[in-house]
Amino acid sequence: MNKIDLIDRDSGLEYSIDSIEVFCSNVLDELNIEGWELSLMFSDDKYIAELNRIYREKEGPTDVLSFCEFDAAQDWVGKHEGESVYAGDLIISVETLIKNSEYFGVSKEQELKRLIIHGILHLKGMDHVTNNPDEEMLVLQEKILSRFGEYKF
Repeated sequence: MNKIDLIDRDSGLEYSIDSIEVFCSNVLDELNIEGWELSLMFSDDKYIAELNRIYREKEGPTDVLSFCEFDAAQDWVGKHEGESVYAGDLIISVETLIKNSEYFGVSKEQELKRLIIHGILHLKGMDHVTNNPDEEMLVLQEKILSRFGEYKF
């Protein structure tokens, strides 16, 4: 069983914590991931910009950061039945989420789902060099998003 811990740094997000946890679990199930524990934090641009500067040496906020607890989290998948592992942390800037949803013309809920999926794929060990929608990780992200597109928080 997967376990998700949610932390909200006064983001103003109006969604049910339980429904977000269920969504995360559904995404992990879709990826055949069992036994992961992860935290999902909702922050503001200031906090995520500081993390982005410290850990990625990039200035300014970003939408989502993934911090894998160990380099081989993806190697855990399917190999340790009945055991659990702390896979890592996801931090989502709600301010950037809102800006992105307006820019891309999608709902905040849709953008939140996209960012959660994106972060989980990074924890799984996937990466992308560009934001080209044909990159393998981004294709999978959109496939999973379409599968759970009707899910409501």
